[in-house]
Amino acid sequence: MIVRLKTWVAVALLALAGCGADDGERQDSLQLIRERGHLIAGVFTDKPPFGYVDEQGDYVGYDTDLARHLAKRLLGDESKVEFVAVDPASRVPMLQSGKVDLILANMTVTPERAGVVDFTYPNLQVAVQALVRDDSGIQRFADLAGRTVIVTSGTTADLWLTQNHPQMNLLKYERTSLSLQALADGRGDAYVQDNIVLYGWTKQHPGYRVLDDQLGGVAPVAPAVRKGNRVLRDWLNGELQAMTREGVMLTLYDRYLRSQLPDDMDPQRLLMDAGAE
Repeated sequence: MIVRLKTWVAVALLALAGCGADDGERQDSLQLIRERGHLIAGVFTDKPPFGYVDEQGDYVGYDTDLARHLAKRLLGDESKVEFVAVDPASRVPMLQSGKVDLILANMTVTPERAGVVDFTYPNLQVAVQALVRDDSGIQRFADLAGRTVIVTSGTTADLWLTQNHPQMNLLKYERTSLSLQALADGRGDAYVQDNIVLYGWTKQHPGYRVLDDQLGGVAPVAPAVRKGNRVLRDWLNGELQAMTREGVMLTLYDRYLRSQLPDDMDPQRLLMDAGAE
């Protein structure tokens, strides 16, 4: 597992090292954010425990709280952050268009994505797995041959299945909430997604289980900035390292992730030590 993770991270860092910043990106992006007075973060609004809107209309979740910590460290006030709703397929375009400063939306590091955005140090690691109903009779991923599999467009699951199982019958939705509702309504036989999201669903909805098969292995999750924005990326790396040392990342895990996962899950299976070899 560790070798695979180091390989993923190495690919991303090589992409970073090979990227030249244009004149616009050489500006001090941190100073621009300070002058604006708030950080703009792209987050999910329907993907607990990472980012969602509660009954009061507030943005909550692991990623949204991380954004607030970053705003406090940069601007001295955790409320100085503007949240912009994104879905999986819009994350990269939102960065490229400059509509957000960074993406904090459970974004898995892949070589393809590292070619078009700059990732910071990863803070979590996940695996793509499949969620099925208990009464489905499905015991392993191979049993899904010839069945309808639900995915959310633009996710790692969508990309991996499209590349590795082009013959599979995929039913695609734009948002995680729509995909999960489709499974609940019986429109598909399984939903394939990052395992943390699936484990959380089983905690809240008895009658579902996560298959053991990990599709594509374990991969890191990291914040992302616009390609070539080294100033912001390097600042984020330093802050992620500091928050790891200070226990902030473990606190976020305890607040949002621990209750969504199997009781015997070791947080060290998911948390990554920012910048560690």
